[in-house]
Amino acid sequence: MRYGVCLPNLGEFAEPDRVGELAQRAEAAGWDGFFVWDHVVFAFGPADVADPWVLLTVAATRTSRIALGPLVTAVARRRPGTLARQTTSLDRLSGGRLVFGAGLGFTLEAEFGTWGEPVEPRIVAERLDEGLEVLTGLWSGEPVTFRGTHLTATDVTFRPTPVQRPRPPVWIGCNWPARRPLRRAARWDGVAPMIVDMTDGSWGATPAVVNEIVAGIAEHRGNLDGFDVVITGRTPEGGEAAREVVEPIAAAGATWWLEGFRPAPGEWDAAAKRIDAGPPRA
Repeated sequence: MRYGVCLPNLGEFAEPDRVGELAQRAEAAGWDGFFVWDHVVFAFGPADVADPWVLLTVAATRTSRIALGPLVTAVARRRPGTLARQTTSLDRLSGGRLVFGAGLGFTLEAEFGTWGEPVEPRIVAERLDEGLEVLTGLWSGEPVTFRGTHLTATDVTFRPTPVQRPRPPVWIGCNWPARRPLRRAARWDGVAPMIVDMTDGSWGATPAVVNEIVAGIAEHRGNLDGFDVVITGRTPEGGEAAREVVEPIAAAGATWWLEGFRPAPGEWDAAAKRIDAGPPRA
């Protein structure tokens, strides 16, 4: 099991320097990864918002070891050429530490409808799949020609390539209990489900849910060799109480535990305190 931190790019986490400070503290405290949300607008009202690539760039310059990435980028609202340049630059800047989290976006009405773009899940999913195909082709450094329903690339070669070969790992986000995204995730390197109790907004991961996710991925892949199951939740402030939360999740098949934080007042201080306490390793 590896351990990371996942922060909004909203609210108190919209200042790049303060987010960079948390990344530096996370690495010093022994965490393995540092991830940020990717929203352009927030579905639940006006909020301060930072560009996730700026936050991750600052985090990369303040650290030398931990994995970094967005959880998750709505690929369909970004041009694949621009995305390829951003991700490659970050992977090279960080010395090969990028993990690319990708998904449809949340909510579709905010991410796409705000700008007059289609919000039908089927169309957004098609654009996601095409975007990932073009993106990974561009990462290869080889000539890419692509003709899809939504995207086109004509004899284009992107250099330099990411440090990681053949490419940075790709984790696919999904909104549990939707199971269709598990099929998409099984084609890539990991799944990062959003497991939230919609009655009160609390994190809802349980060993039983993780077992279902692992079984679903295994059904589509045949095995989980080299595949990450990334679970976000909240633990007490370190120590045995935190391990009691995480160990059953690991036993159910999760490979990453992320401490998740929200864009609420006081969350920067809560994140700093929890990060400094260190990951809940045995």
